[in-house]
Amino acid sequence: MSSPIVTRFAPSPTGHLHIGGARTALFCWAFAKRHGGRFMIRIEDTDQARSSEASARGILSDLAWLGIHWNDGPRLDLGGGVVLGEQSRAVGPYFQAQRRDIYDAYIEHLFAMGRAYPAFETNEELEALRKAAAAKKQTFKYPRPADVKFGEAPAARIARAKAGEPHVVRFVMPDTPVIVTDEVLGEVKYAAGEVDDFVIRKADGFPTYHFAVVIDDELMGVTHIMRGQEHLNNTPRHVALQQALTRLKDDRDATKGSTGARFRTPLYAHMPLIFNMDGSKMSKRDKDKAAREAVKKAGIKDAATLGVSAISDGQFNDWMGDPTRQLPGEVLGQVARRVKINLPEIEVEDFKKAGYLPEVINNFLSLLGWSPGGDVEKFDMAFLASHFDLARIGKTNARFDRVKLLAFNTDAVTTMPVERFADRFRAWCADYAAPLAALPGPLFTMLCTAVQPRCKTFKDAADQAAFLLVDDAALTLDPKSVEKHLRADNGAGLGVVREVVAALKALPSFEPATIHAAIEAFAASKGLAGQLGKIAQPLRVALTGGTVSPPIDLTIALLGRERALGRLERALG
Repeated sequence: MSSPIVTRFAPSPTGHLHIGGARTALFCWAFAKRHGGRFMIRIEDTDQARSSEASARGILSDLAWLGIHWNDGPRLDLGGGVVLGEQSRAVGPYFQAQRRDIYDAYIEHLFAMGRAYPAFETNEELEALRKAAAAKKQTFKYPRPADVKFGEAPAARIARAKAGEPHVVRFVMPDTPVIVTDEVLGEVKYAAGEVDDFVIRKADGFPTYHFAVVIDDELMGVTHIMRGQEHLNNTPRHVALQQALTRLKDDRDATKGSTGARFRTPLYAHMPLIFNMDGSKMSKRDKDKAAREAVKKAGIKDAATLGVSAISDGQFNDWMGDPTRQLPGEVLGQVARRVKINLPEIEVEDFKKAGYLPEVINNFLSLLGWSPGGDVEKFDMAFLASHFDLARIGKTNARFDRVKLLAFNTDAVTTMPVERFADRFRAWCADYAAPLAALPGPLFTMLCTAVQPRCKTFKDAADQAAFLLVDDAALTLDPKSVEKHLRADNGAGLGVVREVVAALKALPSFEPATIHAAIEAFAASKGLAGQLGKIAQPLRVALTGGTVSPPIDLTIALLGRERALGRLERALG
């Protein structure tokens, strides 16, 4: 196309950004970058019942965290002088709910052209038609009323609508085939009559998705539309609208007439879907599914046994009996904690909370449906922006391999300079583990040295440090660990703890190197050189309550002399 390339990502603000949506945004961003174009964000908030400003802000924040920055769109101040959307073109507003007068002007335009009409059927009447079609084993298609003629303005119907009679507005589909040319899938043909007269304005006066995106894409100069293959069957509706519409002299006033310029049809690229490894579609419902299965496995059969106050018996039974039901996020989190599971990450916020790096997520997402070629797997955003093209997008659905993502993240986290790790880990802790973020600088640096080599995510690092945050007197020891590492062999582990306590008390300083040397000397004196596990595990259980912590010398040093000796003495007691 001769005009500058403009791509767009247009989410509905009904929750946090789905990871599949993040991939769509990433590909749109990369394509625009590669071709020196512009990447735009538009918020599709015409579903007033489900849309919220909080969700819109959350989606924008999710995109900004990933580093998917937009040229045009809502303004977002990231601090430090970085503002996204500040240099936007004059094609806003970027929230569809603020553009109703534009859509209404084009509805009037379609009325005048005889390409749209008010429809007055009630929901009950439409449901009866659907049931009649189902009884005949036919696919339901809305029957065009006899008084509606292609290309003739429906004056009587318009008068009824303007008199206040409840109605929707439907588009008059042409009686010719609609051909969609897709950059990934090739040419897709829809036969005449395959698509019925669909709704373009709802009874509440807001446009439907189909209508609003066509108007906005034209008026905002969008040249390339990249989206998931689930939208492919929407495209003939959009192409038919584009072929029917001409630009108004003033897009906000239908009375100014048409310029005669046809709407352009952007280039479409429908990308493969993202599936779980088992072949199921990756969905927000996966969280409820995982929690539901864990509840069943635990043998919990009623709300009282579950013990989550926000769930009544009726809600529990409905949720357990209907796989389509979803619990609110916070309530679902309480259920997960009750049955001791980690919910699968589905939304960008989930991955952020789990401690994944945004650059790793972008790298991994890039490989879901696209390949740079040459067996290249690990790359940064600059590489993606310079290499991305539509020709290397695949046609088959991608599988979300969580093991591979975790391996990518582990490599990135464990190989970054420790100073960089400390800065980013502290920033993550400020959001999700505030007590750790509040640790004094030297202690936090020591903690990073201890957890970085063996963590996979920032959450993993925080879990390793959890023993620091437990009140010493409230520390409980895992019974199985106590039996295995302290009481077994006639209390051999307790004997180790007792003797190490005496050695630690004698140390002039409590630095990691000093502690390490003392434990090695003790091991050598007991003929256990090279078998530090026989000493470290009893100490670890006594100090942390379990068998997982950073290296034992660092675990002791992080607690400090008073806390470490106090915990060891209590364990002996």
